[in-house]
Amino acid sequence: MSMPIASSLDPAATRCVPLAREPLGAADATALTPLLKAVADPARLRLLSLVLSHEGGEACVCDLLPHFDLGQPTVSHHLKVLHEAGLLERERRGSWVYYCARREAVSALAGLFTLAPEPVAR
Repeated sequence: MSMPIASSLDPAATRCVPLAREPLGAADATALTPLLKAVADPARLRLLSLVLSHEGGEACVCDLLPHFDLGQPTVSHHLKVLHEAGLLERERRGSWVYYCARREAVSALAGLFTLAPEPVAR
């Protein structure tokens, strides 16, 4: 039987409005900081992309290792950081751990940088 492993995503991180719509409050900035720090690393940004684009939307470390010149412990560490930031969910299946993106967290992160519509010229 598979067992989900919980993530620590701050619920406020998925409720943030785009930066261009209104100024970001202190609490929302604090909630979003772990997500932004997690994707600020090139290896973690690539890992998130690989998991999102992997067939079925999930991948285990063995699927991801061939894409890096990094050892398994380092890749696992980066996946752990993404999980702790709330960007990835993980599920243990036997001795393997499979990762998939937390869609609400990735959507919130993407929506944060949505620009306001251009003003109409009069």
